[in-house]
This record gives sequence, C-alpha cells and structure tokens, in this order.
Amino acid sequence: MAQDFQGVATYKSRRKVDLKMNGENMTDAMQEQIAAQLKKQFEKTYTLTFNRNESLYKEEEKLAAPDVASSSGIQIKISQSRDILYKNTAAQRYERQEDVLGKIFLVKDSLSKPQWKLEKETKSIGDYTCFKATRIEEVNSQTFTSESMKTVDTSFTKTVTVWYTPQIPVSHGPGMNWGLPGLILEVQDGDQTILCSQIVLNPEEKMEIKAPETGKVVGEAEMKTIQDEKMKEWIERNSSTREDGKSFTIKIGG
Repeated sequence: MAQDFQGVATYKSRRKVDLKMNGENMTDAMQEQIAAQLKKQFEKTYTLTFNRNESLYKEEEKLAAPDVASSSGIQIKISQSRDILYKNTAAQRYERQEDVLGKIFLVKDSLSKPQWKLEKETKSIGDYTCFKATRIEEVNSQTFTSESMKTVDTSFTKTVTVWYTPQIPVSHGPGMNWGLPGLILEVQDGDQTILCSQIVLNPEEKMEIKAPETGKVVGEAEMKTIQDEKMKEWIERNSSTREDGKSFTIKIGG
C-alpha cells in the first residue's frame, strides 16, 4: 500500500438494555418505556479515521435532542462522549482522552495485540467480503443497586466476535479491536453491536490523524483506580436522595 493511503469508516452502535426497577408505582409499561429511552440513548455514531499505521476513533458530534417528558416521570439522558482513542500499531502505543464525571484524563499506554482465533465463516457487509474472528476476554463487571446504594463486583469470560475484510488491508477497527489482516467492519461484544455503515477510501482532502493532548496523563492501571474512586464518590453523594420508594439496578461492563 502507498504510505499516504487513508480512509474514514463510519460505525453505528446499539446495545441491548437489561433494566430492573422496583416500586409500587412502577408498572411493566413504565419499565418498557424507560428501557426504550435507554436503548435510544445507546444508539451512537462513530468515525474511524485511519492510514496505514494510525487510527483515530471518536463519537460523531450531533445536536442534542429536545427533552421529552415520559409518563413514568423519569427521563434518561446519556451525555455525548468526549472520549477520543488514538492507536499507532507501528509504535505499539495508544492514547485515550477520557471524561470521568466532568474531569478529563489522557491515558497513555502500550498497545497489546488481541489474541484472535481466525474462523472459516464468511459473510458480506455492503460490497465487502468479511471473515470471522473471535477472542476470549476476561470481564470485570459492576452491578449498582439504588436500594442498597452499593456496587457488587463480578468477573466472567465472554467471546468477542468480529468480521474483517482483507479488501481493506489495514489492521484497524473500532475501539480496542484491531490486529487482523483487514479492517474490522462489525463487532459483537456482549450486549453491544458495532456495524460499519459507510467507508470512504483516499478522500480528496488529506486528513490529519493526531493524538489527543488534553487531560491529566495517567496509565491504564491508574485510570481504573480513578474510575472506581469516582464511582464510590457518586454513590456517596446520591445515597440519601431516594425517597420515592422506587429502586433500580444498573449493570456496568460486560
């Protein structure tokens, strides 16, 4: 490939929602309405800008939807992500700008190649022939219950399935999915599905792929500790706010 080879891939993500809410006034219809709100909030669009060795993955900016009251009296709103992920496969490093409860961090660490198992199955995504690959991943999950205002940590293994096309011979993909002999066009990761909806190769206007620079610099292990501490702070701040008899459970991770 020419050194100046470039491309932009657009991905749509969606996530299954498992929501449990208790309370004498919480009907099945209200739970369904809230679950539908959550599902819509998780429908996001991302762009992956790439060249031969580098990629930049971020959520596409969009106008905020107007607030709409629901019959349940509960409104779910997930703010637009300011996270930016830069990967350099040649230098084997990544940098990720991450917003944790309003504070910006810049995670810098080495890039470890995922241990993929190449499968024989193929399928078409748009005009591209794609091959299947899988990997086993250890997951640390937290379940937060408003009734106890506590989180419970659990660990388990899951299978991540992706579909990649050698017709675009770069080892990039959405998020931390990379390291295959072709661009990854689809990811099935637990409850989340990420699917490529558009690809533009060698656009007329040359694109700049630049690592993020804003935020306090930390490593991945330190970032995990900070996330755990911020979650505990949030729980302590909100532990005395529920007086309506309703409770809910939120699963984080996996």
